[in-house]
Amino acid sequence: MNVLDFITLTNISIILMGSGALGIMFLVEPLDKIIMLSLLEGGLFGAVVSFKYLDVAFVIALLSPVSIFVFLLALIKINEIRSKKDDRDDDYV
Repeated sequence: MNVLDFITLTNISIILMGSGALGIMFLVEPLDKIIMLSLLEGGLFGAVVSFKYLDVAFVIALLSPVSIFVFLLALIKINEIRSKKDDRDDDYV
């Protein structure tokens, strides 16, 4: 049996989804979690394509970048709010 027989789209997708999920669970920084979420979504996309649900894969391909963009915008806004709150707290001291 050849080792290259185990390298299939399904196996790679499972590895991507597993590493993305573990990264989301164990990483602390929000930006790192967003990067791991996009890795998980890439694995999900590969799994959906390997099972030949191409209409669902098309929707995932359209909505995944939009959701990552929304998460990045929310992260930027949350950091702005936190920095303003820290500035206000420093003024009272």
